[in-house]
Amino acid sequence: MSATQERRSGAFASRADRRRWWLLFLGITALAAACVVGLVLYGNPAVVGSRGFWRIVDRRMDAVIAMAVVALCQAMATVSFQTVTGNRILTPSILGFESLYRAIHTTTIFLFGVAGLNAARTTSMFLLQLALMIGLSLMLYSWLLLGSVKGLYPMLLVGIIIGAGLGSLSTFMQRLLTPSEFDVLTARLFGSVNNADPDYYPVAIPLVLGAAALLYALSKRLNVLALGRDTTTSLGVGHARISLAVLVLISVLMATSTALVGPMTFLGFLVATLAYQLSPTYDHRYVFPMAVSLAMLTLCGAYFLMRNVFSAQGVVSIIIEFVGGALFLIVLLRRGRL
Repeated sequence: MSATQERRSGAFASRADRRRWWLLFLGITALAAACVVGLVLYGNPAVVGSRGFWRIVDRRMDAVIAMAVVALCQAMATVSFQTVTGNRILTPSILGFESLYRAIHTTTIFLFGVAGLNAARTTSMFLLQLALMIGLSLMLYSWLLLGSVKGLYPMLLVGIIIGAGLGSLSTFMQRLLTPSEFDVLTARLFGSVNNADPDYYPVAIPLVLGAAALLYALSKRLNVLALGRDTTTSLGVGHARISLAVLVLISVLMATSTALVGPMTFLGFLVATLAYQLSPTYDHRYVFPMAVSLAMLTLCGAYFLMRNVFSAQGVVSIIIEFVGGALFLIVLLRRGRL
């Protein structure tokens, strides 16, 4: 008699799918690493090994660290948020983080001028922005998920309304600024790694690594959440409790990314959508790494090409937002399918 083989389900439908995922992941990661090396070393005008050479390398490494932090935040936060909401069109920016960021900076330059905005580039101001963004999201979660009005979609609707209100307030104050103040503010409101200050890293990096590690540890719970509320509850997983925990971690990631470099509305949507297409699995243990690698490749590759080929480093965020927005419209028009 032949021995009965144990049957169990895995993350991939076949070995070919697993092999394909690993080949794609390693290829994308290798390309991202090559872009990092190119950003750090290519076009350095100083003599190799000199003090000036290493000083330039250090400055470029600061930018690469900012890209890595943003890639990790945007990728993991967007994938997790879409899983919790059960909608692959929504992004965490719907909760108003970017509108609050714009309101904070617009209010600062409105009250204190350009000098006040430049003086506010301190670790204390960075911590204040983090506290305001995370505090607003926690208040929203606790009120709508734990209060008398329970529900995820009412929470998202309130987030949209708060974002619209903050956006209107920011627009009103911007109309009262002088042209020079408005020009400085506009440059600050575009998402760019140039906005990142290395003094923020001792605060930002531990927060991001901790939140990302916890989200990855919750991968199996997220796999269950993706099945829907009813199925999740029937399998013995507390849907509201896990959703709240994931949303808090998403808030930490999005607040840190936004406070560090500014708004990146469609970067997360872009890499999350590509990660779903390139990962033949539902398992977040594989979707997360793919999304992070794609985000790192997108940022580093775009900055390398724009700086060294087109000499237009400042338009990187605009191009990323344009491509991400175009992909969003395509997915929306095709009803969630590419």
